[in-house]
Amino acid sequence: MTTRKSAALGRYSIGMGDRFGLQGVAQARAVQQAEQEGVIVTPVWNKSNREHQLVGTLPADVRIEADAAVQTLGWTHPYFVDADHIGFKNVGGFIDACDFFTLDVADAIGHTVPAEMVNALVKHLSPYVGNLQLPGLDEPLPLDTATLQSSAHQYLAAVQEAARLYHHIAKGRGARPFLVEVSMDEVNQPQSPADLLVILAALAAEKVPVRTIAPRFTGAFHKGVDYIGDPAQFEREFDADAAVVAFAVRKFGLPPDLKLSVHSGSDKFAIYPAIRRVTRRRECGVHLKTAGTTWLEEAAGLAESGDEGLAIVKEIYAQSLARFDEFCAPYAAVIAIERTHLPAMETVANWEGWRFAKALRHNHTNCLEFNPHLRQLLHVGYKAAAEMGPRYRNAVTAAEAFVGPAVTRNLLERHIRPLFLGE
Repeated sequence: MTTRKSAALGRYSIGMGDRFGLQGVAQARAVQQAEQEGVIVTPVWNKSNREHQLVGTLPADVRIEADAAVQTLGWTHPYFVDADHIGFKNVGGFIDACDFFTLDVADAIGHTVPAEMVNALVKHLSPYVGNLQLPGLDEPLPLDTATLQSSAHQYLAAVQEAARLYHHIAKGRGARPFLVEVSMDEVNQPQSPADLLVILAALAAEKVPVRTIAPRFTGAFHKGVDYIGDPAQFEREFDADAAVVAFAVRKFGLPPDLKLSVHSGSDKFAIYPAIRRVTRRRECGVHLKTAGTTWLEEAAGLAESGDEGLAIVKEIYAQSLARFDEFCAPYAAVIAIERTHLPAMETVANWEGWRFAKALRHNHTNCLEFNPHLRQLLHVGYKAAAEMGPRYRNAVTAAEAFVGPAVTRNLLERHIRPLFLGE
């Protein structure tokens, strides 16, 4: 496959969301520290159209933030700005500012495609029917014609949507290079390794030079909290998927640096050891996409700063309680909040800053004050902060001594170190 010339994403990369565009330097410090410790982790600043609309920003604002952050710190390695979870309806505003595009085609899964297209893909894959032995797997991957047909029926329309979107972006970008991720994670049914094989074969046939692929893994990937599921099962699945990716690169001509992407990847401490083991054993890469974890550290830092900062986060929590359904509805598929486990506003009103920060901050080392339900609610409650306008932004700036180090520490110590630097 002929691919457009572009900077390399690298073996390890991390998607960093920044709701209000104030933490670019603090985020970049985390990858800079990782570099000093011997591992290059490529930063990718990601922001979705929904987040831009709620906060009142534009894709160009993220580009300005990223460029300024790397210039401030002297970062000399590649970095990217990601048009996160885009489709035809909203891609236009991202084409000039972004050089990484997450093509969200989950809505097209299961759509009908002509039988001849399904048959052509199945015929293309027929040499692999049987028990496909992939390097590093104890058990062969069972493939039969019925499985291939089922997967093609289920995913071919989504692949074709990705291809149309990719070629639309390529036309708009002209000679300017960009990277592509294909996302099929925001669905209820996980994709099997056989499904992933069919998806990658179809992407190659459609000439989409996908660099990262985000399948739906087994287990629950809720926003801002730990993985819910069996880490051992996840490891087996992730390992099989990594084997499929390597096979697809060899057999279908996909880019040699193609790798798996884990969405809603922040705070998934239970599976970081599994991902680390697989990537080291297979000498492959991974892209970890985070988003709201930085905004939550911003809020925790504000609480710790006291006075106006603490008053602001209490107001945000009060608004989030009062507008629970409004704030949660857009994220219903990726949160699990028990309203009865949320502290009453009368209780929170009396909290000191340290107490609020402990309830909010995801300390996975057995912090008794941590409340995952409060954390998830504030994860989706950033609209209340956005509605405060300059008052919120000014408070964050005033509390930089608390906020900035918290953002850096969260990315470096809770995410980058255990995933990319751990033994």
